[in-house]
Amino acid sequence: MGAPFSGVVLVSRGDEVLLAEAGGYAHVGYGVENTLDTRFAIASGTKGFTALVVVGLVAEGRLELTTKAREVLGADLPLIDDRVTVEHLLTHTSGIGDYCDEEADPPPTPLLATSADYLAALGGFPQQFAPGERFRYNNSAFVVLGLIAERIAGIPFADLVRTRVTEPAGMTDTAFLRSDALPGRTATGYLEDGRTNVFSLPVVGHGDGGIYTTAADIRRFWPALLEGRIVPPAWADRVLRPHTDRYGLGFWLPGPGLVRLEGGDSGVSFRSTHRPSSGVTATLISNNHRGGGPLLRRLDEFLTEA
Repeated sequence: MGAPFSGVVLVSRGDEVLLAEAGGYAHVGYGVENTLDTRFAIASGTKGFTALVVVGLVAEGRLELTTKAREVLGADLPLIDDRVTVEHLLTHTSGIGDYCDEEADPPPTPLLATSADYLAALGGFPQQFAPGERFRYNNSAFVVLGLIAERIAGIPFADLVRTRVTEPAGMTDTAFLRSDALPGRTATGYLEDGRTNVFSLPVVGHGDGGIYTTAADIRRFWPALLEGRIVPPAWADRVLRPHTDRYGLGFWLPGPGLVRLEGGDSGVSFRSTHRPSSGVTATLISNNHRGGGPLLRRLDEFLTEA
């Protein structure tokens, strides 16, 4: 048998809770147990929020999907192909060099805390293929989207996520936190050898990942998106429409009628799947490297339509 699950699972259908369980420890050394309202990092689950910030600016006419990244970046990140558009970045088809390539052995994580830090970290990675040529998951693309949004709006990226996504959705426990100064009721992530993940993550997340949230806040997120409280309904529909194989604009589309946010990193595992037709949301959020395993398959059973 493997080690016990550490995290929270929450399954709901509208206002009805079908399953709610917490297990393991938010902090092993102090014996602090995880509870249903513990906050966890969700790694790349953040990308959906980044996409909605950008799409919100598009809906307001302040950006276009066809806007070239170069038009906003100016002389910064000169190795990005001049043909790369906002839509290429949103759909992982930009081909830009990735500072955090998940198909390669990543370098040690630098001390990333500000947009300037991320801008410096993104430099020096050559274009991998022509824009629009194919899908390849890309973390740099979503940092670039965050930088573009900041420059267009004139507001720090974390504030854009708060005012445009989490506040309209009523997600009061969701924010970018410093990984080296986590507040109470927040889970520390753990690596396979039992060490914390503080040296394995950026100090503060950005467009590609690193926000902290609760399972309950993620439950609030899906209806807020679909009801048009974050972006106009027509744009919510467009975000969740396939643009490449099983991917919309910042969201995974794992099967017919399903939408998903997902993330994994050192000491972080997250998956939330929603079926709009039934209103069922199944979320797993964990603070260790093991993820859900068989528990994920159990959650998927709730999403199977009769």
